[in-house]
Amino acid sequence: MSQEDQNQTPEAENTTEASVETEKTPEARIAELEAQLVEQQAAVLYAKAEGENIRRRATDDIDKARKYALEKFSGELLAVKDSLDAALGVANATLESYKDGVELTSKQLFSVFEKFNIAEVNPVGEKFDPNKHQAISAIEAEGEPNTVHSVLQKGYTLNERVLRPALVMVVKAKE
Repeated sequence: MSQEDQNQTPEAENTTEASVETEKTPEARIAELEAQLVEQQAAVLYAKAEGENIRRRATDDIDKARKYALEKFSGELLAVKDSLDAALGVANATLESYKDGVELTSKQLFSVFEKFNIAEVNPVGEKFDPNKHQAISAIEAEGEPNTVHSVLQKGYTLNERVLRPALVMVVKAKE
């Protein structure tokens, strides 16, 4: 190696390498770019497949959640059903024992409702709310007009969302 070559700095070496790289033939550069294109196409296909797999898994999870959402609730209701079946299976039942059994079963059902945030809507005396109540008729009676006079069928909410509106009779103004 000559003295001049030994005195060459690393920057000079990089410059020589860069000039060699720019001196590639157009065919070599095209081949390099085609290889990069193939590599990028493979990466895009992989990303697309991964996205599709994630979407499919999410759809499966949603379907399973929808299918088994009522599993806990159903299990709790089975205990209520068992109590009703036991009451019907009693051979020497009296009216009093039936009444006690129905009260116990009603408490059991109320407990299931509480556990799953199902609330009873019994709006006697409340202002009529068309979002929670369904008026069957309006009657002339004592009390403020447009309030609930009586409930024909209780309503229910699930997490404060109406499952079934209460069927009510509303007070109308006296003529």
